[in-house]
Amino acid sequence: PEVINGRTHKATVVDLSPWVEYEFRVVASNGVGIGEPSRPSALLKTKAAVPAVAPTNVSGGGGSRSELVITWEPVSEDLQNGEGFGYIIMFRPLGSTTWTKAVVASVESSKYIYRNESITPLSPFEVKVGVYNNEGEGTLSSISIVYSGEDEPQMAPAGTAALSVSAAEVEVSWQPIAWNRHTGRVLGYEVSLG
Repeated sequence: PEVINGRTHKATVVDLSPWVEYEFRVVASNGVGIGEPSRPSALLKTKAAVPAVAPTNVSGGGGSRSELVITWEPVSEDLQNGEGFGYIIMFRPLGSTTWTKAVVASVESSKYIYRNESITPLSPFEVKVGVYNNEGEGTLSSISIVYSGEDEPQMAPAGTAALSVSAAEVEVSWQPIAWNRHTGRVLGYEVSLG
């Protein structure tokens, strides 16, 4: 409570964060006013607890063929709630019932790359990222959809034609490569002289 009866000589402070150092002061008051605060107590660290906050901004994508890249916003130190903090990454192909689980023991990590030759390019995966520390496993994020890496284009552009525009310029044209479910979108073309 903010105000404690004058005959009381101790109080329980609640709603503190786990595994955080605190110091305390006491102020006496009466009908005339408020006195000077006491000296600060010695620093006291609350006990550790299972992490209660899941990583945010879980996403990913990109990477190379046969890779699933998963990213997240790291959990700040004041929300880790104890020693031995790390991340639990869970993912499965969209429509599958079996989760694959991986552990990343680095506090600063914000990325995990799963490599497997059996991953089809641009396949959707359900992904969630959780946290743990020495006290146990904490909360998992909500599920995000992340796509595996794309493959390089498997065909050359067709219909290449060149038209002389001037003594120093040639205009080159071609038919664009259609979007392919397995190789992804074409980000650009390279024109080379032969």
